[in-house]
Amino acid sequence: MRISLTGVDKGSALPPTTLSYGTGELVLAEAETAERPTVLGLIASGRMRPAHGEVRIDGADDTRRIRREIALVDAPAVSEPPPGVTLAGVAAEELMFAGRWASAKAALAILEELGAAADAGTRMADLAPATRVRVLAELALLRPGVRGLVVVSPDRHGGEPAHWQAALAELAERELAVLAVIGRPAMAALNPWSAA
Repeated sequence: MRISLTGVDKGSALPPTTLSYGTGELVLAEAETAERPTVLGLIASGRMRPAHGEVRIDGADDTRRIRREIALVDAPAVSEPPPGVTLAGVAAEELMFAGRWASAKAALAILEELGAAADAGTRMADLAPATRVRVLAELALLRPGVRGLVVVSPDRHGGEPAHWQAALAELAERELAVLAVIGRPAMAALNPWSAA
């Protein structure tokens, strides 16, 4: 599977952007300012139409398929969990979205599977950045038919970018398509040669 964005823009909210991401790879895309990362994430996951340009999946104009197969993860003001909710609360909600039993016991069981049971009672605002990114991505993958992820601004939570990058790279190795929309400082930290 390959999702291609060609010359997409959204007025002042997103300048013309071309990128692609596909099965088995982690792609890092740089987007600066408050709204650009979310706008790019929405377009790349088929949830917003660009003003200009094309978004295609395997060469086809099929926004419905993109929305079905690509989960939008942790996008500010769109899909980010409230800061005061516990990780267990978020897990229960994600189980519901996945069409599974969403009890407190089921949430704890899935967090245990993901190696995050010790953080079940931790507020999302207090969760270690790499844990937050990894667990939210894994929970999104519980939804039927999801084969890829667009993770928005994982760098905004602080921490060492290489830690959440490693978690996302591991997901890509499981034959998933992963796009992370990040800011310039994180891009420079992860790809020092790009800052030259």
